[in-house]
Amino acid sequence: MLRWFRAFLPKEERFFDLFARHAQTVEQGALALQDMLRGGDETPVFCQRVNQFENDADGITREVLTAVRRTFITPFDRGDIKNLITAMDDAIDQMQQTAKAVVLFEVRTFEPPMREIATLLVECANLVSRALPLMQAIGNNVAMLTAITEEIGKLEGRIDDLHDIGLKELFLKHRNGNSMDFIVGAEIYKHLEKVSDRFDDVANEINSIVIEQV
Repeated sequence: MLRWFRAFLPKEERFFDLFARHAQTVEQGALALQDMLRGGDETPVFCQRVNQFENDADGITREVLTAVRRTFITPFDRGDIKNLITAMDDAIDQMQQTAKAVVLFEVRTFEPPMREIATLLVECANLVSRALPLMQAIGNNVAMLTAITEEIGKLEGRIDDLHDIGLKELFLKHRNGNSMDFIVGAEIYKHLEKVSDRFDDVANEINSIVIEQV
């Protein structure tokens, strides 16, 4: 009965604008991460860009959490809104952690699997950006939302495989050489894998909301 009643009440649609802004910022962060992992003298510049986009995303997250507290009728459950924006923010937080490791260890060259992972992370970010506008009319977009979240899950699986392949290649490359190079490379792989895990969390949050709303 309450669910039926809520359907006729006006909802705060500003959340979708904030979700879209955050998703666009995450996309920009993923592109900067991709540029960073190409390596070369411009690497620190792209590290700084990742940091800036992460700061921008934090600001949008704060706006969402403030709106949750102040809004009488939200598009869907308040807890779901918090979980979704937090998962999105965690993804770009991990991008920043990758950039911090690159700056800390002064890395300027990156392994091919790292660059492949970056390309797939950009795809994940694009898929999230496609999914969020569809959530304004979940009932009409269940099939598309399901397909998008499934694709994010597949990308996360491919990134896991690349992580394992890359780590093995790194070990073979450095097992008779500089162990520090292996440690640094493994640290970067760890953060990249965590970015993909957070995108998978976003997909799971979207799925959870879809299930509750249909």
